[in-house]
Formats: sequence, C-alpha cells, structure tokens
Amino acid sequence: MFLRYTRLKFSLIFVNIFVMNTPEKSNVRYIVFKDDDTWYAVALEFNIVESGDDPKIAMFNLFEAVTGYVESCQKIKGSRYSSLNQKADSEYEKLWAIIKDGKSKIVSPYQIYSYGHQLI
Repeated sequence: MFLRYTRLKFSLIFVNIFVMNTPEKSNVRYIVFKDDDTWYAVALEFNIVESGDDPKIAMFNLFEAVTGYVESCQKIKGSRYSSLNQKADSEYEKLWAIIKDGKSKIVSPYQIYSYGHQLI
C-alpha cells in the first residue's frame, strides 16, 4: 500500500515540474492549424512559425527550423537558455489551452490539424 501511494504521489509531483529546455535536451509544444487558405505550424517555446499550402509541409518545415535553431544554440558556448525557453505569443497560448482542455470548442477561424510535444 505504501509503495503504491509513493508512486502515485511521485507521478503527480513529476507532472507539475517545469523542465527547462537546454541545448542538449529540449521539449517544445507545437500546433499545426489552418487560417484562411494557409497552414501554420508553431513551436510555442521557440516562437518559430512556419507556413505552407499543406499541413504536413508546414509541420516538416517547423521541425527542420526547430532542429536548426537548437543546433545553432549548441554551437554557441556559454549561451543562456532563455532563447530556448521563450514566452509564447498569447494568441498561441490561448489556443493551446483550449486544445488541451478539450471541453470547449475553438471559437475561431482556425482548423487544427495536429498538436503535441516534440523532443529535440
């Protein structure tokens, strides 16, 4: 009984811990959505936005840009981690909160293709 409680308590605590992105290990939230006739892919923690005519192309371009961004940060020795832990645009944070909540519909012109976390 104690072991089960300890594991449950640990897992609940672990979920709420904020992990800072570093050049060696990064985790970025992303959203791919359509606005008018254009698909956009956004990496929230890096403030990178890519676009395309197809959602898969936008997402591919986003992950290429994110990988290049992290590789650039790795080359700069002694750099601070603030560029890998930026505050996301409030519009994208609100969209993320609505998507993750799942209870309310997105009242906007956006059509969501994909969202999630990507380890870099």
